[in-house]
Amino acid sequence: MSISKVVKRFCVQKAVYWGSPTPDGYGKMNFAAPDEIDCRWENTTKLITAYNGEQIACTAVILLTQDVVVQGMLYLGTLDDLDSAQEDDPYSVTGAYEIKRFDKIPGARSTTEFVRKAYI
Repeated sequence: MSISKVVKRFCVQKAVYWGSPTPDGYGKMNFAAPDEIDCRWENTTKLITAYNGEQIACTAVILLTQDVVVQGMLYLGTLDDLDSAQEDDPYSVTGAYEIKRFDKIPGARSTTEFVRKAYI
């Protein structure tokens, strides 16, 4: 069984992902419209090195079936859990977190299949 099939079997939860972060000029980010993605969300505390080189404690490691970007936002739940104002502003969603790090690891003997992890 390929690594991507294994990852898909484990990713039985849904998350809302806000990508394409761009600075809004006021210390926050603007995002693309949110997407619902498959994941496996593990609440845990780990010390990681963030994208800026800073050592930080993350509160969850999320196994994903697709790429995400650092500084994007993730929320464990579905789009149906959110109202339209929350879809437009992930900062207003309790339980939405900034992605501090994203790892994309190739599978054994593969250049096209990956294990993807986001750290929040």
